[in-house]
Amino acid sequence: MLEILSLNNQNKHSLQSSTSHIGQLGEELAARFLTRNGYCLVLANFKVPVGRNRRGVSISGEIDLIAFDADVLCFVEVKTRSSEFFAAPIAAVDSRKQRQITRTARMYRKIFRLDRVKFRYDVVSIVLNENTKPKIEIFKGFWNESKFRKRYWMDEF
Repeated sequence: MLEILSLNNQNKHSLQSSTSHIGQLGEELAARFLTRNGYCLVLANFKVPVGRNRRGVSISGEIDLIAFDADVLCFVEVKTRSSEFFAAPIAAVDSRKQRQITRTARMYRKIFRLDRVKFRYDVVSIVLNENTKPKIEIFKGFWNESKFRKRYWMDEF
């Protein structure tokens, strides 16, 4: 029984490292893709505490890529999958994830005093097929923050 548990933990660790490797590769591909399409990259993997949940546990938010598309500040979430068998990568950018990114972006804009800069939320979807080139798509303005209540957000600008 202990041996089976040990094997399961090894497989879990292997799966996590494989997933993080795919995610890291996806972020690198997305950065190159955005640069080739005229974006000016500002920052990768911005992470900041954004508040506490209802149980009082500290919540951190992370934004994969921050870039300018002309004069628009873009907060970019990158989703990478090895196939679309179960669902497209953008299916993972659900309402909860959008809210977390929105809160993190508000903190970024507050920290750097960018309250008057136009901004939007983009998603880059990447599918890494074994025998073909990666399929990369960008969804500009995938959501906007007006859909979220500001009840739990920190001070307004």
